[in-house]
Amino acid sequence: MVEIEKVENSIYLIRGFRVMLDNELAVLYGIQTFYLNQQVRRNIKRFPDDFMFQLTTEEAKRLRLQNAISKKGRGGRRYLHYAFTEQGVAMLSSVLNSPKAVKVNIQIMRTFVKLRQLMASNTELARKIEELEKRYDGQFAVVFDAIRQLVAPSVPPKRKIGYTADHQANRVQKKTP
Repeated sequence: MVEIEKVENSIYLIRGFRVMLDNELAVLYGIQTFYLNQQVRRNIKRFPDDFMFQLTTEEAKRLRLQNAISKKGRGGRRYLHYAFTEQGVAMLSSVLNSPKAVKVNIQIMRTFVKLRQLMASNTELARKIEELEKRYDGQFAVVFDAIRQLVAPSVPPKRKIGYTADHQANRVQKKTP
């Protein structure tokens, strides 16, 4: 069976859609990417633009920077990846009609549903916190700020690369007793 974490790590947000790339889907299904894309091409009428689209060069570069895909020429591919939306992944189950494909598809669909529920619950929680804050005016402002910080997605601070003037000044201060 496919691990949920493996599926979750294979979902990207591109063009406002949660998508999975053809090569990662092929790995989950236990088939070659060429075979997956061949079956899609043979049944292309089942995959409108909101089910599947080909990445642009710029989108592929951004994903490459995130190590999602390999560079062309280094064991990579000659054409751009296809991205499948949730509906496109569901349609793959009819194109790849094997017992393993059906099981993998069920797991992927459950993961998409779980992600949608998590996003909805965070939105609902933020709305409820706002309502409580309005009801109690500024009495519990500190508590509400702390809750908001806990609920907000954490973005790690970006480290600066190389030496900066501040870094050089700190080194000089450490050396002098």
